[in-house]
Amino acid sequence: MSKTLIVGEIQKGGLREATLELVAMARGLGGDVVSLVLGSGVSGLAEDLAKKGGGKVLCADDAALENYTADAYASVIRKAIEAESPDLVLFSNTPSGWDVAPKVAAGIDAGIVTDVIRIEKDGDELVFVRRMFNAKFDSQLRVTGSPKLATVQPGALEAYSGSEGGSVEAFDAGSPQSRTTFVETRTAASGGHDLSKAEIIVSGGRGLQKPENFEEVLKPLVEALGAQMGASRPVVDAGWLPHEYQVGSSGQVVTPKLYIAIGISGAIQHLVGMKGSNYIVAINKDADAPIFEVADVGIVADLFDIVPALAAAIGSAKG
Repeated sequence: MSKTLIVGEIQKGGLREATLELVAMARGLGGDVVSLVLGSGVSGLAEDLAKKGGGKVLCADDAALENYTADAYASVIRKAIEAESPDLVLFSNTPSGWDVAPKVAAGIDAGIVTDVIRIEKDGDELVFVRRMFNAKFDSQLRVTGSPKLATVQPGALEAYSGSEGGSVEAFDAGSPQSRTTFVETRTAASGGHDLSKAEIIVSGGRGLQKPENFEEVLKPLVEALGAQMGASRPVVDAGWLPHEYQVGSSGQVVTPKLYIAIGISGAIQHLVGMKGSNYIVAINKDADAPIFEVADVGIVADLFDIVPALAAAIGSAKG
């Protein structure tokens, strides 16, 4: 029988939602599920994970793990792999996940697939699926050897909601040493563009073609709706708008009453940040754009025709 090891992640003193998404993936594949929780004073979180489908939870509770360093965490994860001999090891595709997972893979000479959105079974083989070319294609990868490691995109599937009772076992971390020293955690100051409380968000993507069009084409609709403006990651990466406008896994996660995506194809990283919106409208001339998979209303048309007309109609209706 196969076995999956989940590497849990802690954020702001609690289990990260993405860890429960890993639980859902592991349980969907069948076989035994084992989880690892690392940190200092984390026994309560280990018990919480055991109650939420984490199976047997190994609790590596050590003062040396209070703050994340790749060296220390990688050494403990490798010990857990040696102890449990899993066939598959799952990490969240978060900053710490994509930092430590390759280090673990290199240390045990194992294959790794990053940014996975799902894992399928083909007989006894695992097929790792990840999106490419701005989510226009899904690629399928097979990895030889065991264990196989994967980082899973947060939001790619729903968090596990079952309540299978598991168990917690103390895991000897061995006071891991690290060549790096934790200095401090810095939290960016809140900017003047907080999208988290916006009721209506109008976001633009690369389909707007140039930065000036955010002012000339998108802004009139934003103002007509009394909305706030958002953007996709490619827009921010290109320097068209500041990072505080970015919606997605590496930007802001938003849940407005209305989300309008204009010229955004819908890469999984963007969908993660806005799929919790109450109502989603998408405007894109590509009928196969992934954004339409989550949209309540999809408009296949040229945004340069639709958006100005929509802004004018709303303006006229408001008098």
